[in-house]
Amino acid sequence: MSKKAIQIDAKDNVATTTSIVESGEEVSVLSPNGDVVLKTRPVERIIFGHKLALKDLKVDDEIIKYGEVIGVASKEIKVGEWLHTHNVNSARMNIEGVEVRGVT
Repeated sequence: MSKKAIQIDAKDNVATTTSIVESGEEVSVLSPNGDVVLKTRPVERIIFGHKLALKDLKVDDEIIKYGEVIGVASKEIKVGEWLHTHNVNSARMNIEGVEVRGVT
């Protein structure tokens, strides 16, 4: 049985997982209308509620979720790949190399 991910807005180039997806498991991405828009097999584990790419992204491409820009790619990202702080920067400010103190 295929795992699921949801594209929240038709403009989104990412989808949100609805469960933990293990490397190599098939994921069916559902559009806002419930249609399957993509089937992919991620090459790494993606945890519940995290994003996966719906298309190949180049460095500095905008990451769109909820129909809004939420970040920019800091590395090339392939379809089905997990998006998180290791490959996405803030769209508002670059915090790479900034040390955060007093956070527990």
